[in-house]
Amino acid sequence: MQALFDGSEESPEAGLGVVSGKLKLFNNETKAVPHIGWNNAATRTFTDNSLYGLRPHSKYYYVHSYARIVADAKELEGWDLATAKYGEEEFVGAISKGNIFATQFHPEKSGKAGLRVLKAFLTHERLSPLSSMATKIEEQAGFGGLTRRVIACLDVRTNDQGDLVVTKGDQYDVREKAAGGGVRNLGKPVEMAKKYYESGADEVTFLNITSFRNCPVRDVPMLEVLRKTSETVFVPLTIGGGIRDVVDTDGTTVSALEVATMYFKSGADKVSIGSDAVTAAEEYYQRGKTLSGTTAIEQISKAYGNQAVVVSVDPRRVYVSSPDSSSRNMIKTAFPGPNGEEYCWYQCTIKGGREGRDLDVQQLVQAVEAMGAGEILLNCIDKDGTNSGFDLELIQTVKNVIKIPVIASSGAGNPAHFQEVFEKTTTDAALGAGMVNST
Repeated sequence: MQALFDGSEESPEAGLGVVSGKLKLFNNETKAVPHIGWNNAATRTFTDNSLYGLRPHSKYYYVHSYARIVADAKELEGWDLATAKYGEEEFVGAISKGNIFATQFHPEKSGKAGLRVLKAFLTHERLSPLSSMATKIEEQAGFGGLTRRVIACLDVRTNDQGDLVVTKGDQYDVREKAAGGGVRNLGKPVEMAKKYYESGADEVTFLNITSFRNCPVRDVPMLEVLRKTSETVFVPLTIGGGIRDVVDTDGTTVSALEVATMYFKSGADKVSIGSDAVTAAEEYYQRGKTLSGTTAIEQISKAYGNQAVVVSVDPRRVYVSSPDSSSRNMIKTAFPGPNGEEYCWYQCTIKGGREGRDLDVQQLVQAVEAMGAGEILLNCIDKDGTNSGFDLELIQTVKNVIKIPVIASSGAGNPAHFQEVFEKTTTDAALGAGMVNST
């Protein structure tokens, strides 16, 4: 859609000029950018018809930083518009005239609502009457704005028999407690992803927790999982694990960008980078906060946009007796440490939490944001597998120092924990793994 306009702040190159106006960067002083998630596409110029199956009470999946802001509707006279709001800014969600129909949202990732739009376009159902109920809902709802996402996460690995399974960890231990216990097997990845999509998950994340070692890169099992999942799951898919420079079984070096490209071509919308992001952040600070241009984050975001790169962060609490006892970014916690300590900082870890690094979480997220990461997947080792709820202090601490979206993770044990994190923090999304995988 954006290519149809005169141009964009994103690039000096001109657009096609089919529609007047320029695209502008969202105001990132008041809200997270990119704008990622489910928002409206409500028809603006008529209320008694649906434009290509768009419905005022439906939500559609957006992921973008630049938009055609609707400040003066006169500039778009003659066009049928469907608009949404992000913060106080109203922008074009879809636009149509004659044989032109373009959307800012992604219909193929917007679930049943998006499939309805595609069907209407293919069958030339440009305008169709809305029911009186739909019109009433539109009048009552107006612009609902961006919703906060609930994401289902599937931890995937091979079990002892070589089968690819969804498993569940307890502080990163995925084996049954009994002597000789095998890998917990909760089901097949493709089938479970479809189940969560049909149950209403806003996104699905696959976490490849073993990276499928000793396997030709172009034949890693997760590529086929993504292909099969894309046939029945029409919400965004994220893949994490193994997104790094690797040496293939034949000795060929394959860059992180090439690995990410394979995943994108197989159906992934985003890739998640973990331990390598910590190393990249350490080197960033060693260079005096200077970008190298060679990290996986920088290369992938340059090629595909920062919305395609998620950085998975695994911090843990380090309690201290006073804020002066360390140069780290401290918080005063409402949950004292084992010896009554009232202050703590969050140490970044690598290798699934097994190794701590000399870096706090605020430093890490600010570094990867500068490199071009589009989202932070914020885990908490102390909460992992506890089913006791999210670490609200950690989440808000991170939200306060960056402008990109944050996905809260670790600790969800029941639906009330999602309600709590959305009410008590400004997180953009919340992820469940063990909870959703055991229901």
